Amino acid sequence: MTITKRVTFIAKDGSEDKMRELLIAMVEPSKKEDGCIFYDIFQYENSPRKFMAVESWRDEKALDGHKASAHYAIYKSSYEPYCESKYSDELKVLG
Repeated sequence: MTITKRVTFIAKDGSEDKMRELLIAMVEPSKKEDGCIFYDIFQYENSPRKFMAVESWRDEKALDGHKASAHYAIYKSSYEPYCESKYSDELKVLG
C-alpha cells in the first residue's frame, strides 16, 4: 500500500538558511531510493520559516529503507537545533 506523508517544519528564527540546506540535501538521495514515488521540499513564500516535505513511498518497506539510509541519519541527527517545531500528516491520495 502506498504511503504518502506531509512533514511540516518551522525553523527557529534566523535558522531558515540552515534548515533549507538540511532539507534540500535530502531530496536527490531520497528520490534515488528504491520505492520512492515522490519526494520534494517546499518553502512557504509568505512564511519563510515554514517548510513542507511531501513524500510518497511504494510501501512500508520502502519507507523503512528510507529511514535506515545514511542521508536520513545525517538529517535526523542535525535538524533539531534549527527547528522550532515539526509535525507530520498521513495523506490519502484521492485521484
